[in-house]
Amino acid sequence: MKQMASADSPSPKTHQQLADQLGIYPAEAFDFVVRGLGFTVERLHGKVAEGEIHHVDGRQLCVGLRDYALKQWGMMARTVLQRWGITQTMDFGRIVYAMIDAGMMRKREEDSLEDFREVYEFSAVFDGEYIIDFSK
Repeated sequence: MKQMASADSPSPKTHQQLADQLGIYPAEAFDFVVRGLGFTVERLHGKVAEGEIHHVDGRQLCVGLRDYALKQWGMMARTVLQRWGITQTMDFGRIVYAMIDAGMMRKREEDSLEDFREVYEFSAVFDGEYIIDFSK
């Protein structure tokens, strides 16, 4: 998936409008996925120069979103995501594909919503032993 900004993107143009249109996830969930995509791209490809585009697939994005959520909220990550209606990796895929349909992201031909299916169980990755990093 690649984030894109385009003046000719179809409506809706904001995460709030997209959230209102879908009625499933709040705008904060869309914001989180976009920030998590940036986090994942940087982790996989290093610092990205302005205008440079790098691709990540659905599985890579799910792992990156997991790590980003844990970094942001620690042991509360699953609770925050559940509050937004995100309870499985397929929810990440639905958010991504809603943004693709709205022209906010692009995909490659080989990308599929199915790439997000059962990448991991939320209970296993968010309810396990969480280690607090005091080195920061």
